[in-house]
Amino acid sequence: MCRNITTLRGLEPPATPEEIEAAARQYVRKVSGVQKTSSATEAAFEEAVARISAATAQVLTALPPRRVPPRNDPPNRRLLINRTRS
Repeated sequence: MCRNITTLRGLEPPATPEEIEAAARQYVRKVSGVQKTSSATEAAFEEAVARISAATAQVLTALPPRRVPPRNDPPNRRLLINRTRS
């Protein structure tokens, strides 16, 4: 599976909709092999991202809290942290 998809469960504060969508988008890119959408692939790609985002949000809400937080922050959070430190 894709090693670059970051664990979102257990983040403090909880994963944002943007982080969930970014993970879904990366997953769909990986399994579909579509890195850049075209007019022929855009509708199916975006529908898949929307469905996977919804399913991800649902599972994150349904699972119990983690005992140990994830080792790494999602890439979007790392960018924000680095920007605030500069």
